[in-house]
Amino acid sequence: MLKELNFKIGGLQKTSLLDFPDKVSAIVFAQGCNFNCGFCHNPALLKINALSPLPLRERGRGEGAEYISTDSFFSFLETRRGKLDGVVITGGEPCLQPDLKAFIQKIKEAGFLVKLDTNGSFPDILEDLLNENLLDYTAMDIKAPLGKYETVINARINTDKIKKSIDLIMTAGIDYEFRTTFMPYYHTIDDFEKIGALIKGARKYYLQKFEARTEINNPALKDKKNYSDADIQKIINILKNYVNNVSLR
Repeated sequence: MLKELNFKIGGLQKTSLLDFPDKVSAIVFAQGCNFNCGFCHNPALLKINALSPLPLRERGRGEGAEYISTDSFFSFLETRRGKLDGVVITGGEPCLQPDLKAFIQKIKEAGFLVKLDTNGSFPDILEDLLNENLLDYTAMDIKAPLGKYETVINARINTDKIKKSIDLIMTAGIDYEFRTTFMPYYHTIDDFEKIGALIKGARKYYLQKFEARTEINNPALKDKKNYSDADIQKIINILKNYVNNVSLR
């Protein structure tokens, strides 16, 4: 028997019509993240645990993390041939997983497309995956202007890595998107001038309005105000000076 891959799965959403544009996909939630964003909707995934494998089950966003074996996942994937177009690998931060590349290779060998969600802090891993043509779509979170990154993610980061990942994604020749979860507590309207300049010429940029509908990493944020519709339109107008396709999710 082949050794199971060292890729800790915190959950599985068996079907999604939204997360992989124009594709029917399954979503794999990788355990562990090197960021500690207060508005994170998957706080149970922030740490990598060492639980024994549990039976495969569908996981909704916000539920507690559990370990799903990679063998169980690929057994599930076999049952979805002809029903799914691809797999979204999200987290947490998937690039923390030692066998991410091997995991993706196995998905591709099974005939499925792959979309990777990343925070952009591991450009060398991203570059390797892109060079090997292992990704069909990439989505990267832009947390803030570079000068405010550490405040928003509540962690240390070399922002040169963020810039490198942006450049890699924009020049890779595959479809991609950038996105930002935003709220006045962290982001000023002027911040989006800097974010726009950072991703100037990008194909797509999505604004994700903070909504505390499920468990979040910092429950105190649930009481913080959100932007008005008029202010959101101001932000969109600013961003359209840099990115043609700007949308609110």
